[in-house]
Amino acid sequence: MRIYALHIYVPKGLSVNLIMKRMNNEAYIEQYKSFIYRQEYPCVAAKEAVRKQRVKVFVAGHMACPKDDRAILDFMYNFVDEYRSSGDFFHSAAIIFPSHDTIPSEEMFENMLFQRLQSLADMGGQEYAYDKRVSSDPTSRAFSFSIKEEAFYIIGLHPNSSRAARRFEHPTMVFNPHQQFEVLRSTHRYEKMKNIVRKLDTAYSGSVNPMLQDFGNSPEVFQYSGRKVDQSWQCPLKINNYIKGEQHPTT
Repeated sequence: MRIYALHIYVPKGLSVNLIMKRMNNEAYIEQYKSFIYRQEYPCVAAKEAVRKQRVKVFVAGHMACPKDDRAILDFMYNFVDEYRSSGDFFHSAAIIFPSHDTIPSEEMFENMLFQRLQSLADMGGQEYAYDKRVSSDPTSRAFSFSIKEEAFYIIGLHPNSSRAARRFEHPTMVFNPHQQFEVLRSTHRYEKMKNIVRKLDTAYSGSVNPMLQDFGNSPEVFQYSGRKVDQSWQCPLKINNYIKGEQHPTT
């Protein structure tokens, strides 16, 4: 039996470990895009973003660990700049937290998601004001999460989600620019797209998403983690140290 040695070319200045990490990260990114682009996946806007290569992905460490929060925030700053300079439609950013550890419950995922969002808010609030088009009060129906003065609607994905459309192999936070939805509303395209997505999601998951609400009808933070909660649930997110800027009235 012959034994063949595997030789990996290592460019000057790079280690084998770094190369392997990059290869693994690329695999996670392709896995995420394949998850979104499946024929049965209900979100047509997300699929369009993948098709037109307008999805940016950052691969971090464990979701419970804050060590990559600064890098995540810088990644999101770059995403905001690219999104604002683009005249194209449907952009999305995803943060993947690969982990071989099992997340035993939706509650645990929810806790980790808000830990990461809290850290991003604490750091980002020292550098930029809040998006003045939305409220910074998580209990407000006008709330949306802000990074670099750009509002985002957050979608949490993880293996044990009760919703099939959110059941991705790795814990993930998806950031969708809030303004995209406002443009859809102003051009009278939002209702059509919303009805298509909800119909597809019902067929895919077997039921209507009980947490889904239009922006302005209830605080959107109820939808972030994907866990079914009632009105007694209190969002742990505290937005209180942002650079002062004109704010949308709390409603």
